[in-house]
Amino acid sequence: MTKSTSLPQMLLDRVAATPDALAYRFPHGDGWAELTWAQTLERVRAIACGLIALGIGVEDRVGLLCSTRLEWILCDLGALCAGAAVTTVYPNTTADDCAYIIADSGCRLVIVEDAAQAAKLPAVERVVVISGTAPGALTLAEVEERGRAATQPFEERARSLQPSHLATIIYTSGTTGRPKGVELTHDVWAFEADAIAELNLVMEGDESYLWLPLAHVFGKVLLSAQVRVGVLSTIDGRMERLLDNLPLAKPTLMAGVPRVFEKMYNRIVELARAKGPLAYAVFRWALETGHERARAEREGRPIGRLLAARHRVADQLVLAKIRAGFGGRIRVFSSGSAPLSRDIAEFFHAVGLLILEGYGLTESGAASFCNRPDAFRFGTVGKPLPGVEVKIAEDGEVLLRSRGLMRGYRNLPEATAAALVDGWLCTGDIGEVDAQGFLRITDRKKDLIKTSGGKFISPQNMEGKLRLISPLVSHALVHGEGRNFCTALITLDLPAVRAWAKRAEVAPPAGDAWAAHPALRAEVERAVAQLNAGLASFETIKAFHVLPEDFTIASGELTTSLKMRRRVIEQKHRAVLDRFYEGQVQKV
Repeated sequence: MTKSTSLPQMLLDRVAATPDALAYRFPHGDGWAELTWAQTLERVRAIACGLIALGIGVEDRVGLLCSTRLEWILCDLGALCAGAAVTTVYPNTTADDCAYIIADSGCRLVIVEDAAQAAKLPAVERVVVISGTAPGALTLAEVEERGRAATQPFEERARSLQPSHLATIIYTSGTTGRPKGVELTHDVWAFEADAIAELNLVMEGDESYLWLPLAHVFGKVLLSAQVRVGVLSTIDGRMERLLDNLPLAKPTLMAGVPRVFEKMYNRIVELARAKGPLAYAVFRWALETGHERARAEREGRPIGRLLAARHRVADQLVLAKIRAGFGGRIRVFSSGSAPLSRDIAEFFHAVGLLILEGYGLTESGAASFCNRPDAFRFGTVGKPLPGVEVKIAEDGEVLLRSRGLMRGYRNLPEATAAALVDGWLCTGDIGEVDAQGFLRITDRKKDLIKTSGGKFISPQNMEGKLRLISPLVSHALVHGEGRNFCTALITLDLPAVRAWAKRAEVAPPAGDAWAAHPALRAEVERAVAQLNAGLASFETIKAFHVLPEDFTIASGELTTSLKMRRRVIEQKHRAVLDRFYEGQVQKV
């Protein structure tokens, strides 16, 4: 396999190899439209030459503030081919944070989705609008028109880029304070794409469904691998359309964050329950049969004739119908950005859908470890990608070294020096590597709770288990740092709550205000009790509060990858948490 040097080089090589193959499918009116690789390059060339005509040079920063859609990809590739370094900005970023990111990264030009996004920008040299118009801005169509009329040395510029040139700046969505700009070179994307291709994690003939935020490193690494291997990708960032689109797109690959797979699981279970007791009994029998077969496969045991016969019936009655809901052609799902519950992984495997969990940070180009179709172990994040070295520090922290590491944090030399030590990236994650080389992440170094009794507690493990015990729980935050016992803040999954209420014949409260409903609280209390039954005494949740509203990205309580901002949530609900501990002395 020829070593890649940059994403522009990969794109040019891809178009030369398969110009007429389909590259992208995207929403158009009430249906879908498609672009071949040659057609993709034609638009990328126009954007790149248009940007060069506007004075954009090598490593000049170009901001990209847009949701996941075809134009995001075209603009990213166009800016990179022009030699620019793209600063990615999430579409839900506040005006204040936009101003900080654009200024900190030094953007000369910003490409925005529409006038509403343009209104959030500080003063910059140039603004380009993808859809519609904005005062003083060029439209993307105008930039492309300039590019088509220009005689810029497009291919010469694109192929001249060196692996060490800055390609992307991604601002991490930290739990507190200003985000840090992670500087990633062309070599990062080349390294990641080559490693993914070498392992056949993305293969020729695959078709992917891409909905993840492309401003996030997870979405960006998927784009790099897609260009390297040359597969067709269906692009639609509207998360609410995900489950409706999958049967239409019929992908073989899809990546997601754990919360999405949890929601899929809950929807499958709720639909099965809604069909009545008999159908639900058949569903549970089929699922248990699927579990038996999947366990035998994972353990390398032969599948007997009786189990094989039972599984054929279970598959026909239930399991195949579930797979059809995802398009019927899924080869693998991939999961990253946060820990995936083993129970979720085993559920999907029983259905006949394999979720391969991986691991990496923005600072390591997203993918450093990954389970593979022929070598996976649930509860781990797999083995290192080719070229990735790992060691475990004395305190259990996972340290990484590879070509895929960031060159540093933008304008933060002290933070860079603390994160990159003698060529090793300090991940901030606690983990262990087993004898076969599989890495298991046990917790975030900074998210471990230490009670006043000196006990360390892993909150993420408890929170994930509670969501699996009760589909009524949308989010749970376990609190107890410096306290003498643990408590929890809980939010509700309202669609699941309404389905439960209908099934249990519970009258809904006025205004759909379920948080204080006695029957609902009793259900949550049973789930917490079930969780506590499997915990050590010092871990158990002694009290909880059901919040009236769910955590959201817009409220600042979730990151764009749907992870909880613990410090933000704890500060916002400090009064509730403090009341748990008033006048109480409990041994842990």
